[in-house]
Amino acid sequence: MPTSRTKRSTAAALAALTLVVTAACSGSGGGTTTPETGSAPRSDVLAVKIDNVAAARPPTGLEKADIVYVEQVEVGLSRILAVYSSEVPSVVGPVRSARETDLELLRQFDEPTLAYSGAQSALRPSIEAAPLDALPPSKAPDAYFRSGDRTAPHNLYLRPEKIPHASTGVNAAEDIGLRFAEPPPGGTSADGRTVSYPSARFTFTWAADRDRWLVSMDGTPARTASGGRLGAATVVLQDVDVQPSRFRDRGGNTSPFSATVGAGSAAVLRDGKSYDVTWERNTAESATAFTTEDGKPMTFATGQIWIVLVPK
Repeated sequence: MPTSRTKRSTAAALAALTLVVTAACSGSGGGTTTPETGSAPRSDVLAVKIDNVAAARPPTGLEKADIVYVEQVEVGLSRILAVYSSEVPSVVGPVRSARETDLELLRQFDEPTLAYSGAQSALRPSIEAAPLDALPPSKAPDAYFRSGDRTAPHNLYLRPEKIPHASTGVNAAEDIGLRFAEPPPGGTSADGRTVSYPSARFTFTWAADRDRWLVSMDGTPARTASGGRLGAATVVLQDVDVQPSRFRDRGGNTSPFSATVGAGSAAVLRDGKSYDVTWERNTAESATAFTTEDGKPMTFATGQIWIVLVPK
């Protein structure tokens, strides 16, 4: 049976051939839809679990992600699940271990690749059974390296091209039904919002001159590895139930599980405004739908989306 990486390489080759044939027949470089169905191509998703304690900052390659999920982990700290498709940087990291929350989030995508440093032994069977391509260093040693400028465990990085995994030009957000379009009517002006975990804090401040929500972590401006500010076009503050799981870290601390199947409220920040919406995801196999107060799908600003899982 072909592996997900084999299917990915085959699909990429077929997609490239289709584009060549389509361009030759049409004589135009216009549309990205297939002539038979008129539907947009699906993205090829790479998800990377990224460390987010102070010693792991600044991250490398996070600014290229289509979606940045923020989740609570042990002792109230945070970690990031970065989802790539439209652009894939040459290096991503620092890479850390997977959690149960990641597996439920990634069920929204079509057989994504999950790059992570490892996992608690009790969680490994769940990872292996999940509909994804699990890719720890033991399965792809050439794709990972340790940096000499940081101490372990905050110095493990991924080279996506070694998987191999390349940019597709298709935004992963579109795979799960998020639509980039003009903002809906309404909303209230917002200069910024802050989300606090027991041991972590995120602030998103609107910068009209950049059309971005600038990110701060634990009271400090969050930066890229090259020194620029991290910023999001859209920020989703999604209220979720955070429950103790049956898994523990090496220190014996219980791992929290953020439930993203269900329904609840959320705030969507875009274009200097905040919109009250509801979210709903009926099954693990379905995508999360965000709906405005008038019952219409919420639209998102073009660019990176941060989805922060906020404990109710």
